[in-house]
Amino acid sequence: MSIPQPSQQPPNYSQQPPNYSQQPPIPSQPQPQPQPQPQPQPQPQPQPQPQPQPQPQPQPQPQIQNQQRQVSFNVSDHYQILEIVGEGAYGIVCSAIHKPSQQKVAIKKIEPFERSMLCLRTLRELKLLKHFNHENIISILAIQRPNNFETFNEIYLIQELMETDLHRVIRTQKLTDDHIQYFTYQTLRALKTLHSANVLHRDLKPSNLLLNSNCDLKICDFGLARSIASSEDNFGFMTEYVATRWYRAPEIMLTFQEYTTAIDVWSVGCILAEMLSGKPLFPGRDYHNQLWLIMEILGTPNVEDFYNIKSKRAREYIRSLPFCKKISFKDLFKDNSINPLALDLLEKLLIFNPSKRIKVEDALKHPYLKLYHDPMDEPNSEKIPDNFFDFDKRKDELSILDLKKMLFDEIMKPL
Repeated sequence: MSIPQPSQQPPNYSQQPPNYSQQPPIPSQPQPQPQPQPQPQPQPQPQPQPQPQPQPQPQPQPQIQNQQRQVSFNVSDHYQILEIVGEGAYGIVCSAIHKPSQQKVAIKKIEPFERSMLCLRTLRELKLLKHFNHENIISILAIQRPNNFETFNEIYLIQELMETDLHRVIRTQKLTDDHIQYFTYQTLRALKTLHSANVLHRDLKPSNLLLNSNCDLKICDFGLARSIASSEDNFGFMTEYVATRWYRAPEIMLTFQEYTTAIDVWSVGCILAEMLSGKPLFPGRDYHNQLWLIMEILGTPNVEDFYNIKSKRAREYIRSLPFCKKISFKDLFKDNSINPLALDLLEKLLIFNPSKRIKVEDALKHPYLKLYHDPMDEPNSEKIPDNFFDFDKRKDELSILDLKKMLFDEIMKPL
């Protein structure tokens, strides 16, 4: 994998990924941290490979054995299924080879039609991934289209194959400062695009940051995403908020009147802290413990920040807690090898009051990310239409059959 050298120029994503001289090992095969090698020569730009196109007639694939059960992927015979590489509550991901191009891909199988919440998550993710085209956001290469609505019971998304995720890497090795800079930069670069489109991710955490062998990072899992407008309207904004508590901004738990892009910025701060120390900064056991851990480090909110919390009940709860004095991150992170600029950025990302938290654009300009920051290579995105998430406004009225029809229509549209 790649590690930036201080003398190198920032990467230009429009050309090719940067070269590095040392590699974070893949988590499944932990290795000692190698020593820096001489700066490599630029590599020739690879020729673009043709994107795989699914065939309309899926053929049953051999079943994959997975912990005493078998999983079938009913996709085009243009794909050779290899192995399961990930599994969660919302789908199973396998690696495969697109035989015409010999390109390795990931195929995500989703069976959402038992619960309306799964249908909604899938619809959000599908619409958003089709909207964005960005180096640091996972993309859809193709979609396996069903033969007809009657037999439409599964969804297959063909995506870029990434080798691991940040959660696994953090658990298996100590990251160098160069890694941390590059991963933080790429996360913020993707967020700049998301926020410019009026989209909040709402579920940023290390396991949703995918990595490959040259340290390229891509954000995934948009099932909880919302438009900024919907967060201001606050229609059911918290209904499905099941994101990992440890990376959740305090205003989410304290029911502020509206939620802004600052909730994603807080999550980036939590991820940066975890990369620096190798462990979560706020591993709360529950809602109350989570808030307490935050205040133990950031201190009790001052009067201005206290009254910025609109919920009287939330203010009373904070008033009932013992007073906490702020702990500086310099005192909290006692490892002398940590870059002071990383701690300075962390202080600005993890501010209790969301209106005072650093904006993504300003975080990208921070001296800690100077090696990579290039305002000409940090694009904005076209804003999503006002009706992009209209189905969320009507979700209580929509049956699973209604949502299934919406998913079918979305899948049958061209990418």
